Amino acid sequence: MLRQFERQVPIFPLVLLFMAATSVHVHAQVIKSGPGTCPGVALTFDLCPVRGGSGYDQRLIEYLIEHRVPATFFMSGNWMTKHDEQVKNMLRIPFFEFGTHGEVHAHLPMHSPQEQEQEILGPVRLLNTKYGHKTSLFRPPYGEFNDDTVNVAKALGLQFILWSVVSGDPDPTLSVEQIERRLARLTRNGSIIVLHANGKGKHTYEAVAHLYENLLPQRHLTPMTVSQVLSCPPPKP
Repeated sequence: MLRQFERQVPIFPLVLLFMAATSVHVHAQVIKSGPGTCPGVALTFDLCPVRGGSGYDQRLIEYLIEHRVPATFFMSGNWMTKHDEQVKNMLRIPFFEFGTHGEVHAHLPMHSPQEQEQEILGPVRLLNTKYGHKTSLFRPPYGEFNDDTVNVAKALGLQFILWSVVSGDPDPTLSVEQIERRLARLTRNGSIIVLHANGKGKHTYEAVAHLYENLLPQRHLTPMTVSQVLSCPPPKP
């Protein structure tokens, strides 16, 4: 069950070493959306490793670039290793934001705290050492976590990003109309929407185009990165 974790437990030596080396800030909150007064929504795309296919939705990425749509991508370590050129190209886009999504897309609650630490830390290090890009955004694979997952992410100074809107785009049984209806029903001010850019979404391109060109303008909402949504001022008391 998804839940927010508040209890403190001991920090592992490797975590302490990483924190000392990077001087990161600590974030404890599990984040599912931005303020309800935010005039925009965060479009987020998971880049999970895939066994078949290209693992990269080029048509979708080109659409986002062409229309200058801000977006946040959560990349797994294995995905980055297999898509080096795409990572380099995407990092050059100024309105794209990047977080990590575990090393091999493991079911984190099934692993020990030390194993979870390695799964979480791997792509963070890879982004920093190979691509010179630091990130503080982390999304657990499958959206699964337990107390240890949250504690490790907190100790690493990572913002724990989930979502408030599940698009359902990887589900091959859903039509584009069903995905669009789901997005219309759930999307509101400050939403964090989860989609996929690894080619597993049969209708992701069409759903995103409809969202950007129709649904968001109709509701006077602006596409944003996760960081932009989270920086929206909270409601006034």
